[in-house]
Amino acid sequence: MISRVDLHLHSTASDGQFSPSDLVAMALERNLLAIAITDHDTTEGVSEALEAARGTGLEVIPGIEISTDVSREEVHLLGYYIDYHDPALEKKLCAFRQARLHRAKEMLAKLAALGFPLQWEMVAELAGGGSVGRPHIAQTMVRMGYVASTDEAFSLYIGRNGPAYVERYKLSPLEAVSLIKEARGLPVLAHPLKVTHFLPSLIERGLVGLEVYYNGYSAEDIRELADLARKFDLIPMGGSDFHGPGVLDTVEMGGIWVPMESVKRLRALAEIRA
Repeated sequence: MISRVDLHLHSTASDGQFSPSDLVAMALERNLLAIAITDHDTTEGVSEALEAARGTGLEVIPGIEISTDVSREEVHLLGYYIDYHDPALEKKLCAFRQARLHRAKEMLAKLAALGFPLQWEMVAELAGGGSVGRPHIAQTMVRMGYVASTDEAFSLYIGRNGPAYVERYKLSPLEAVSLIKEARGLPVLAHPLKVTHFLPSLIERGLVGLEVYYNGYSAEDIRELADLARKFDLIPMGGSDFHGPGVLDTVEMGGIWVPMESVKRLRALAEIRA
């Protein structure tokens, strides 16, 4: 089933394969009604996507995905209808991006010590001027013939606890929720299946939604998450987490069914907070 909604998309502004304009064109080809640009720790692709969608009838929701670390786990927060011009937000995101650069270079040093030297220029070229992330390193490893796939790069070397893994600049999940709210956005817990124990504290801080519909989730997983969303009066959100087949082998844009009602509820809440 092809969805008319996809609320989790990545562009070349972070670690996606396609530009924001390309994502809009693909959404129009698939007859989608609403998409969200949710790049990692940056909103730099939002303006381009909004301009590309102008006059088409496609709603582009300004968004972001903020990565946070806790002990032995990663927790990601999505922010929707965010004020992507907010100077305080941009200052914080700039610090994130600089930390990503430093982290990526440290990971390359570790890979070189393991016998897998990579040229920084190749990694930066794949990032295309956007935020550098581990997928860019994984793609470079594939190009060099060190691994057969990006999944292999993550599972053997650069995934959490891998021999070339480097801790990121840390922001707590609660701090991420506050950052999104301060930029007048609506915070949602991304791919939450293994981190639902954080829900009570995040809701108290201002969480409004839960990513119920997500790539790889079984029907039972979706039912459990939908029950949690109802229990806590959270908006059931979802999307493909599409990066492009050259980055991550996942479902295509619109490949995860998400109810249009989720967009309507989110939009109504955004209008109230405006």
